Parts: sequence; C-alpha cells; structure tokens
Amino acid sequence: MTGSEIDDRAGWRPVARARTYELVIDRIEEQIVSGQLVVGDRLPPERDLAQMLGVSRAAVREAFRALEAQGVLRMAVGTGPDSGTTVAALPSQALTRLLRFHVALANFPMADVVRARIMLERESARTAAQRATEAELEELRELLDEMDAPDCDRERFNDLDTRFHVAIAEAGGNRLVADMTIAIRESLRRPLLAAFDDLGDEWDPIADGLRHDHRLIHRALLARDAAEAEAQVERHIRSFYRSAWLQDLG
Repeated sequence: MTGSEIDDRAGWRPVARARTYELVIDRIEEQIVSGQLVVGDRLPPERDLAQMLGVSRAAVREAFRALEAQGVLRMAVGTGPDSGTTVAALPSQALTRLLRFHVALANFPMADVVRARIMLERESARTAAQRATEAELEELRELLDEMDAPDCDRERFNDLDTRFHVAIAEAGGNRLVADMTIAIRESLRRPLLAAFDDLGDEWDPIADGLRHDHRLIHRALLARDAAEAEAQVERHIRSFYRSAWLQDLG
C-alpha cells in the first residue's frame, strides 16, 4: 500500500447495517489508528469504498462529511493531484471547534474549563520561560504594547489577550499542550468578551489589572524564571475569574 493512494481492499472489512455511517467512521478510524492511513493519504472513491464495506454510497458520503467537519478529512472536487478525499492535518482547528461547541452548550461547568486552562497554561509558562526565543519574547512585548494603546476597545483587547496566551503556549514547544491551550482559550473568547461587556464601568480598573498581570508574566519569562512564570499565570487567571464571575475556583 502506497503512502498517497489506497487501491486495494486490505483492512476494509464489511460493516453491519445499523447506524451505518457511524460504522463507516469506525472503519476509517481503525485505518488511521493502525497506521494504514496517514496525513495526505487519499481514501478510495465513495463508490469503491461503499463496495469494500458493503454499504451504500450515501452512508460513505455521510461519514466523509462528518469527518470533514471534525477536521479529519479534506474533500476536494476535480481530477487534479489534490482532488478526492484525503486525511487532513488540522488538529488544533478541529479541537478548537469541538471544544467551542461544548462550552457554548454548557457541557462543561465554566469552573472546570478554567481549572483545565490553569493546568495547561502553567505548563506552557514554565516551558516558555526555559525555551522561548528572543523573537517570541519580543512578539509578546508587542502584543502588550498594543493592549496598552488608548484606543484599544474591549473586543480588540480580548483578541490581543487571546493572542498573548496562545503565543506563550506556542513558545512552550509542546504541540499537544499548545493545541489544547489554544482550543480552551479560543472556546472562551465569546464568554470572556461577554464578561468584559458585563463589567460596565468597572472595566477600566480591571483592564489595568490585566495589563499589569501580563507585564509580570512577561517579566518572569524574560528572566527565565519558570516558577515565577507559572505562579503569575495562575494568579492572573484566578483573579480575573473572581472578578468576572464573582466566584473562587477553590
């Protein structure tokens, strides 16, 4: 079996008829987990795969669309080298989309999401203090300068705040931790913006406090003080949660 195309029937066992498209997804997952399919590999055409699995083309099409929505597959029409259905490499985007739905539907208590964020961002801050490049530290400083601008409104502040925390995660160098951090931070974008708006006239002093917290985190990263960076990130997140949602995480 080649790395770019799959043209034989190895591993494609017929599936039962109940909830057929989900069982097709299971078969595709088996191929990915076993290493038979890797990023960039092209799946068999719908008609061929339907015959291999003993299901309808409609079931295969539904499975493809579900996996495309999750970021696992990429579907492209045409006849060129990029056409057809291929395995995609979109881990952070897919994870972000999935977690954003969970947060929007309140499947996780906000306190649990924030606690998870603290655990991940402590790790990111610790490793970023040890390995961030000068260019990455300079990027963080530029983001802080933009947040200090007098014309920085709440939405702009929220976007820059997100970029600041994501940049720290990426500077940490652990791709999984970074992707999980990005997913959590992006999933909180709307709730955080709503919290900013709800603060009303209290926003200005709280924003000043957030700016101060960011500077302390940046200072710890510049000093390569991993323990201080961890502590400042946790204090920062807990403090804002207390201010915005009027609760302690415990």
